[in-house]
Amino acid sequence: MGVSYNRLWKQLIDKNMKRIEMQHLTGISANILARMGKNQYVSMETIEKICKKLDCTIDEIMDFTD
Repeated sequence: MGVSYNRLWKQLIDKNMKRIEMQHLTGISANILARMGKNQYVSMETIEKICKKLDCTIDEIMDFTD
């Protein structure tokens, strides 16, 4: 099972926000952003930060894939 952050990238497009802007807003590192760009796992702490700052839920930013 893997993860997909395509919903997050769609959220950013809808909010007219770039990935680097989200990085600064949430305080996540460039390394974490790169991991997300490759659909790799990141910590729940990171997911929580993103959800709080973007005012969304987990299912609005990520999917589990087979």
